Amino acid sequence: MATTFKSFLNNDVTSTRTLLHESIPITGSIVSGTYNEGNTTTETNIKNFSHGLFQSVYDYPYLSSSANHIFDLTVGYSNDSGLSGSSNEQNADKINIYNQMAQILMGHDATGAIRQFDEDGDLSSGGTKLKEVFFVNFARLLNKDEIKKGSFSIEFGITGSVGTPAASASFDGRNFISRVKASDLSGSTSYLVNSPAGDYGVLYATSSTTDGSTYLTNDRVPVGLVFYQAGIAVISGSIFNDSDAGGVLSTATSVGTSVLGNPLNKLAGQTGFQFVSGSSISGSCDAIRNRIYNISFNNTTELNSTIYYCRAAHNEFNYSSNPSYLNQSKIRVKDTSLDQPLSYITTVGLYSANNELLAVAKVSEPIKKTPDTELTLRVRLDY
Repeated sequence: MATTFKSFLNNDVTSTRTLLHESIPITGSIVSGTYNEGNTTTETNIKNFSHGLFQSVYDYPYLSSSANHIFDLTVGYSNDSGLSGSSNEQNADKINIYNQMAQILMGHDATGAIRQFDEDGDLSSGGTKLKEVFFVNFARLLNKDEIKKGSFSIEFGITGSVGTPAASASFDGRNFISRVKASDLSGSTSYLVNSPAGDYGVLYATSSTTDGSTYLTNDRVPVGLVFYQAGIAVISGSIFNDSDAGGVLSTATSVGTSVLGNPLNKLAGQTGFQFVSGSSISGSCDAIRNRIYNISFNNTTELNSTIYYCRAAHNEFNYSSNPSYLNQSKIRVKDTSLDQPLSYITTVGLYSANNELLAVAKVSEPIKKTPDTELTLRVRLDY
């Protein structure tokens, strides 16, 4: 234990903040297709719950101890949406999910009413609202403290309905002949701060196929929001609808005999995102998940540091309290009485005001200290 203590002055302590980033790629083959059992639609890395309110996606069969939770997926729409109907399956659940997420992410207006999601972040009543959406809630394991602004993108296959082939049709790649990417193109500089959940950015849709084809009525149209600290992407169902149904896809483009406006067509008379009105939440999540081609973003870990400059003046810390420093009451490192004392610094201890040891820092190798030298040791405490 130390027997000599030195107090820090104001200019001996400073604080810094460092942001560390990791690249997170999530391929569509993990999200759907890799772990389907026996060429069926049963996937061991997808967990559906008895309540049926959302679906969890893992990177490995979820019963395995090696599995990591990637994200949760669910759908919802507002009470005044055109998809809302009392006869719809889980209609009340879908409305409640929308309201709950909107309440957390958008908050309330001056009258106490829940604000709806807005396509460009305009919280006024006149802004275009996102009333039919699905939610991708990323696990803390991936997004850490927040998603890095300007780095998020999610890509969907929009090829028309594959019809009713074998059960493995959702996994064989035919959904991805044509694709649309939603990304926060200007999130690093034009993010919004009017949310109780923190910063968020607008997701804009662009065609992402390599043949140069354009499947959108207009390029860079807003199709959702990404909440950086919350790690949640809110994506409009319009990304699967053609312009006649209020969506962003062109009605004039087709792939083979399938119209692009019908990418989720699984029920007769229902096209695009209308599918969710007559399907369970789990069934809707399956259809959307099988359209995910790729997800990519950088996460952020915020590292806060306090830096202590430990200064040893020329006349300080030249003696050691180690019992082995003396031999028969004589300092081992001195051959004659005229020799200067010296010590080797190996450890720095940070103490409380009551001289209680709080933290210990070790130097890489012992540092020689004599009355002819002064040292400044930089100790960084991360938290």
